[in-house]
Amino acid sequence: MHRPAPDPSRRMDTLAAHAGDDPFRFMGAAAPPIFETSTFVFQSVADAIAAFANEQEHYVYTRRRNPTVRVVEEKLAAMEGAEECRLFASGMAAISAAILSCVRAGDHVVCVDTAYGPAKAFITGYLSRFGITATLVDGRDPAEWEAAVRPNTRLFYLESPSSGLMKLQDLAAVTAVARRHGIATICDNSYSTMLLQRPLELGVDLVVYSGSKYFGGHSDVLAGAILGPAERVRQIGDAEIPLLGGVIGPFEAWLIGRGLRTLPVRMRQHQLNAAKVAEFLAGHDRVARVHYPGHPSHPQYELALRQMRGASGLLSFELDTRDLEQASRFVDALRVFRLGVSWGGYESLVFLPIIGAMHKAPEANWPSPGLVRIHVGLEDVADLIADLDQALRAL
Repeated sequence: MHRPAPDPSRRMDTLAAHAGDDPFRFMGAAAPPIFETSTFVFQSVADAIAAFANEQEHYVYTRRRNPTVRVVEEKLAAMEGAEECRLFASGMAAISAAILSCVRAGDHVVCVDTAYGPAKAFITGYLSRFGITATLVDGRDPAEWEAAVRPNTRLFYLESPSSGLMKLQDLAAVTAVARRHGIATICDNSYSTMLLQRPLELGVDLVVYSGSKYFGGHSDVLAGAILGPAERVRQIGDAEIPLLGGVIGPFEAWLIGRGLRTLPVRMRQHQLNAAKVAEFLAGHDRVARVHYPGHPSHPQYELALRQMRGASGLLSFELDTRDLEQASRFVDALRVFRLGVSWGGYESLVFLPIIGAMHKAPEANWPSPGLVRIHVGLEDVADLIADLDQALRAL
């Protein structure tokens, strides 16, 4: 069904509230309905033939296309400034589909070494069964990407900032290297969202998201997204989505759409709170280092100012100890921050990255036991700082 293209002059808060929505299509419903159906029926054979001839524009089966999902895809595309978007059942479903759309057997991939663990495992491990090789790079120096290029390199996989040590890649410089060699680029932008960083404007080919993070915003939904040029994303819609089956359900898509409507407001508060928490931690005598691209102590702060519009609610810091027992005492003493994986919801969370590494990596590759990752939520920041302070004093 045709809807007017979103007005590009509209600002982000307005796009988040209204892009993709047309209440008069659905009996005036202010909130789009949930089309909780697996299949669609036709009035005639001629209608069915026309629908099957162009499943990108007609509804046949929810595995390919669903009205609720489409509303949210159009909203995301408008907010990102992308030609097209496709939603997935999880961030990893989106990431793996995007990667597979770029590589073939025997190809080579260059990946930032602090990429999301499952994404890195997919690139360096799972794809090896098809003869696809990978090189991991620190990624902060564009020359590293150039040096890693081989004749069969087909993809650069970026994540900036990364979700552990908050390392940045210079997206404009790295994508320039890729274009010179005819290499595709994918960037995981989950940390920043399109509100704080615009990878497509910096030359990236495809942007991927874990929608479970800030898009949903309430820690109650799994989702993923790919955004980019229309032809490229529609090819993924024709191939990877129906064949791999990482299809988002209508209800989950509806939850993402609901979360997007408040995303700008939530992100502003996440930023405000995180900036104050980072400043507190940077001045505490039990904290050795803070990793937050929004703080002047970050070694890539100037790059962050240049390619980002702010930092989100995720940061990490190093205690002045490498003793796991002491780090555990700190975490266990927290009362407002709760111990848990993931981030991007309304609540403040804490996690020790070593927990995730202990059963998955050789001990030599474990992060420091004193490295702490926190997501700064929407609680009163004074309560968050007081909670961190009393837990640090417990050391």
